[in-house]
Amino acid sequence: MASLDTLRTHLRGVTAFPITPFHANLDLNLDGLRHNVDWMIRHGIVTLVAAGGTGELYSLTTEETEAVHRTVIEAAAGRAAVICGVGGKQRESQQLAATAEKAGASGILMLPPAYGPSPEDGLLAFYAGIAQSVHIGVLPYARDWAVFTPEMVEKLAKSSPNVVAFKDGSADLRLWARIRARLGDRLVWVGGVGDDMVHTYFAAGAEGFTSSVANFMPWVSQELYDTAHRGDFAATRRIFDDKVAEFYAIRARRRGFEVSSVKAAMELCGLPAGPVRPPLGALGAEEHAIIASVVARLGLGATNP
Repeated sequence: MASLDTLRTHLRGVTAFPITPFHANLDLNLDGLRHNVDWMIRHGIVTLVAAGGTGELYSLTTEETEAVHRTVIEAAAGRAAVICGVGGKQRESQQLAATAEKAGASGILMLPPAYGPSPEDGLLAFYAGIAQSVHIGVLPYARDWAVFTPEMVEKLAKSSPNVVAFKDGSADLRLWARIRARLGDRLVWVGGVGDDMVHTYFAAGAEGFTSSVANFMPWVSQELYDTAHRGDFAATRRIFDDKVAEFYAIRARRRGFEVSSVKAAMELCGLPAGPVRPPLGALGAEEHAIIASVVARLGLGATNP
């Protein structure tokens, strides 16, 4: 179990979001997950989220989520901090968080409730109830109908001292700036939109970011972080334009392509991924061909065994 300060340190960098591999029949592929986690760590990743949004948390049963959490923790074997994703239902999330803590998780990512929008007091009660069910560090994930005001984040941090960071997936940088101004260095600030807005979030005060392309090119995620951390945003943009932008263009073609595009790239790189579960959808032939051309251009298939 990582200390709160250790978790804060890990969040000041790249946080990778492993996909959850499935077999063709949509059963869990835990051997594939072990392989992918080990591969990412060997290529420099030191912070991972098990069963986050990219890991299709909302398609997993409670038992499957526990299995994914446990598998990532075991595969990491102390080489990386493992943050376990929970969300949807509060009581189930509390159970999953407590089980993950016992299994050796470093922290808990609290995803939004399954139903929304919610009144402010209801949303706070949801997140505080999960945070207070464990002793390890936690971070709320703001996106969709989980919209936080500065006052709400301050209340959550005061009621739950183990809230160590704030992950923003809203891309509302005005609201983000107000929340940061209110909380200051009480929290670690994590840009949670993805690899496409690293320079934007770091210019606005982010200290770390969440990455999906780390599933198949973690060294690029690290390049994005290194350049943004030192304030060379022109270099960050060049890296994105050259190595990441085409993947994100595919994601933008259709809702639900975020995970599908990552899994397609991984399969082309020789990494186990498999299909996505409904309600997500598979890429079309055109999108798959574009990803294949980018993978070939970047030489990824030859570097990812």
